[in-house]
Amino acid sequence: MKQKLTRPAILTALALFAATPALADVHVMSSGGFTAAYKELVAGCEAKIGQKVVSAYGASMGAAPDAIPNRLARGEPADIVILASEAFDKLVADGKGVPGSRVDLVRSAIGLSVKAGAPKPDISTVEALRKTLLEAKSIAYSASASGTYLSEELFPKLDPSGAVMAKSKKIFSERVGSVVARGEAELGFQQVSELVTIDGLDFVGTLPEEVQRVTIFSAGLAAGTKEPEAARRLISCLGSLESAPTIRKSGLEPLPVK
Repeated sequence: MKQKLTRPAILTALALFAATPALADVHVMSSGGFTAAYKELVAGCEAKIGQKVVSAYGASMGAAPDAIPNRLARGEPADIVILASEAFDKLVADGKGVPGSRVDLVRSAIGLSVKAGAPKPDISTVEALRKTLLEAKSIAYSASASGTYLSEELFPKLDPSGAVMAKSKKIFSERVGSVVARGEAELGFQQVSELVTIDGLDFVGTLPEEVQRVTIFSAGLAAGTKEPEAARRLISCLGSLESAPTIRKSGLEPLPVK
């Protein structure tokens, strides 16, 4: 026969339940290069750590209001930041990231896409890439790590005259591929993972090896994190072997998390 709980026992149980603090949310800021993989992985990792994950997105660097450094400067909550490794190192130097917490998650290459159905230009060699850039009517590149390399190093190196840069546009707070898909730019350069997941594009390929710039995307703890242990468990989940197939599908090369 089941024993019924008395009213005092029920009240005591309710009081104990009310006194148990709810687990806090874990706040994550992810930059574009890892976003496609992150969005597929976060629900499963959230279930594993047993705490709700609140996500925000922005570039690793740059002047856009939603760039991760600018979000942090405004005091937006963050326990984890996922961005280009050099950008995380700068956050640490600026007191916005926790020293020693960086975990390298993936390698990301720069690629080119055109509007779906448009002719695919040749970028198989450095000379072919130079010719394609000079003949293009318009070029779009990102305001983050890949765009910084293209606009400050590669384009000036391939075309010292400045003609390529004159017809190139830096894209803020939006995927380069979305601009190309709308027909607002002929060529779109960005991290491969930020191109292959957008409808309305045809992926052309990656930059030639001689001029490729591979970016490491890393996760680390934001300074002032209120949930460091849960944050570390979440980072381990995102970089786990189980997450690797999803990461590869998004156009990234997973790195083993030590």
